[in-house]
Amino acid sequence: MNPLITIGRRPLPMWPISALWTVALGLWGLPRQHSLWRDEAATWQVAQRPTAEIWHMVGHVDAVHGLYYLLMHGLFECFGPGVTTLRLPSVLAMAVAAACVTVIGHRLAGVWAGLGGGLALGLLPAVQFYLQEGRSYALVAAGAAISTLLLVTVLKGRDRKARWAAYGGTVLLCGLLNWLSLMILPAHGVTLVWARARYGVWIRWAVASVVAVAGVLPLILFSRSQSDQISWIPPLTWHMLIGPAILLAIGALGALLDRSRKGRLSVTSVGLPLLVVPQLILIGLSLVQPLFLDRYVLFSLLGLALLIGTALGTAIRAAAPRFPRAAPWILPLTVAVAMTALLPQSLAKRSAASRVDDVLAVAADVRRLKEPGDAVLFVPAARRDTKSVSPHAFAGLGDIALAESPRKSGTLKGVEAGPARIRAAMLAQRRILLVTDAGKVARPVSAKRDQMKTWVLKEYFTPVADEQVRGRRVTVYRRNDT
Repeated sequence: MNPLITIGRRPLPMWPISALWTVALGLWGLPRQHSLWRDEAATWQVAQRPTAEIWHMVGHVDAVHGLYYLLMHGLFECFGPGVTTLRLPSVLAMAVAAACVTVIGHRLAGVWAGLGGGLALGLLPAVQFYLQEGRSYALVAAGAAISTLLLVTVLKGRDRKARWAAYGGTVLLCGLLNWLSLMILPAHGVTLVWARARYGVWIRWAVASVVAVAGVLPLILFSRSQSDQISWIPPLTWHMLIGPAILLAIGALGALLDRSRKGRLSVTSVGLPLLVVPQLILIGLSLVQPLFLDRYVLFSLLGLALLIGTALGTAIRAAAPRFPRAAPWILPLTVAVAMTALLPQSLAKRSAASRVDDVLAVAADVRRLKEPGDAVLFVPAARRDTKSVSPHAFAGLGDIALAESPRKSGTLKGVEAGPARIRAAMLAQRRILLVTDAGKVARPVSAKRDQMKTWVLKEYFTPVADEQVRGRRVTVYRRNDT
């Protein structure tokens, strides 16, 4: 019943299977019908700026993503901008995470548990979503998996200074990619308590953790001055807690199936804190300031995958004595059933409609609807990302509200002129194209500048064309006296 393939006397590892499986899931539908949504558009436009301009920008906005932007800038320089270059790092990073889950599960609960956990990770709906996302969350998950593997390695008796240095460095790197990933440290602390780690291990873990936190602390303090960027996150509600509650229930069930003795390192002592602790901390932080987004704790799903793998391994071991030939088929059959059950959702996540908007689709409408001499407005100003990503579609259009470009101002959306100047510029136009959010996803206009734009269009212009596509809207207005 042993699934290990051997060459001579040495068994082949199972982690490449999980890694290749995750890569296959990631490459499936990677272009998403050549769509690009607003978060990825931020990566796209910033990664194409020179390094000096990126540093200039993070001094004003998005400092928390600065390291990621620099990384993507290097990749764009080497391989050119494109959706594959944008998203492939996330695919490869999650493959690394799946490989680590496989190794951890194998060491703690057997080969079936490891392989089951590694295969399960790529099938989790949230993982499938961020597996193809041009943002840093999959990279953070990979770093969390590596640091957890290093912790398990030292707790299994391979306590070396080099491994602790690698652990601290990995946590530091993850923190620089997104400082909320430091929530993994309390989770690892619970694992040390659960496994009754030796005093020396505690000291070395504490030193590595303090060094990592100290390295990230300047970024934390500086990024707090840019907290307006997350002001759009809604307050925590009971409805938002349904997902975490389901995850915690599944995790608890997986823990019940792990019968390891207390005081010993096990999948439960590693996976359950990894799943539960970051979720609870983020919920607690969100009670003080709205901050609850599932992507911030994507790495906690590593714990869920470990627990699912353990449940599968337990089921296979229980079936083996009575059904020795059938038991090895439990894992592939379970994966096939899960894949079939999740197929509609998997297809939906790989469609262009899976994200809230598509900056490329509306750019095509602008290119088709514009006429010589037309002007363009953006409400809110952040919708200028369409122009930043597809400048050729806006060629010939006067951006009449813009006072300073995004690149020159070191921002993502540029700096707009005052309301009076914008009003005068609008009244001097014959036709204006308004790029905004589609009705289903639009929020009430709150900025005075945007309220003025909307009022002038309503009072002095008449809409003559209107297109809504994938969360974005472009409306052509003609001045009433022309």
